[in-house]
Amino acid sequence: MADYVLLTDSSCDLPAGLADQMQLTVLPLTVDMDGKLYRNYLDGREIGFHEFFERVVTAKSAKTSAVTSEQFMEALEPLCQAGVDVLYLAFSSGLSGTYNSGAIAMRELSEKYPERKLYAVDSLCASLGEGLFALKAADYRDQGMEIDETADRIQAQCASMCQVFTVEDLKYLRATGRLSGIRALVGTLLKIKPILVGDPEGKIVCFARERGRKASIAKLAQIYDSEVVDAENQVVGVAHADCPEDAQALIQLLNRNHPPKQILNVCYEPVTGAHVGPGALALFFMSARDVRERLAGN
Repeated sequence: MADYVLLTDSSCDLPAGLADQMQLTVLPLTVDMDGKLYRNYLDGREIGFHEFFERVVTAKSAKTSAVTSEQFMEALEPLCQAGVDVLYLAFSSGLSGTYNSGAIAMRELSEKYPERKLYAVDSLCASLGEGLFALKAADYRDQGMEIDETADRIQAQCASMCQVFTVEDLKYLRATGRLSGIRALVGTLLKIKPILVGDPEGKIVCFARERGRKASIAKLAQIYDSEVVDAENQVVGVAHADCPEDAQALIQLLNRNHPPKQILNVCYEPVTGAHVGPGALALFFMSARDVRERLAGN
């Protein structure tokens, strides 16, 4: 196994036990719900994921915060002093300032410790899109791949990660500016569910609209069937915002035509969950390099 640290942030949505098993260092983002600040640990030690989604429905506010450059410095400098190289797999720069904070900290530390190798890779994803890249990087490291090659390989793959999801209640997207207020209102009245995708800059755009929950879940599976490559050799991610039955329904559809090697099924963590809201259902899988451009340009 190559000797370097893999760093990610809590948007990765990985089960805490799996992150520990793969020897990932995870920095927590934070969520402020009605004036109380919670650090977003993967094990839910400050606020459980189910508890969060129950409470956010009636909360007056739920504001999220990125990991700061100072927090990155606190985590990274002891590693530099100990002679350890670091590769950071980051939350999409199109959705959070966390990647930029990490990159700034790494640039400063590279000047102070020029012998160290410090890399930050923008995953262009949230949730398990980011998490799956962290797992890939851990596999490469464990196979003996050096940090430079691992960083280059993951960077080259980021454009191929298809990130597609739907939501149950459009008010959370409206509150964060993902859809205009008029579209959000009309969608709510007509029970229209948006199908959203990650674009080439790691931002979220609307791909399609479906009438009703069942149709929106079927649309996610249809996109998977159309876009997945080499399904039998890849781990696919499903993330749900406290709607495990819908996640299972989607998994059944994924296994129907192009069953993947493995499906990782998790509940959204609170920071990303605060933006998509209870009932969100997301799918992450590897596709062709132009998948983001094609779907976002639909």
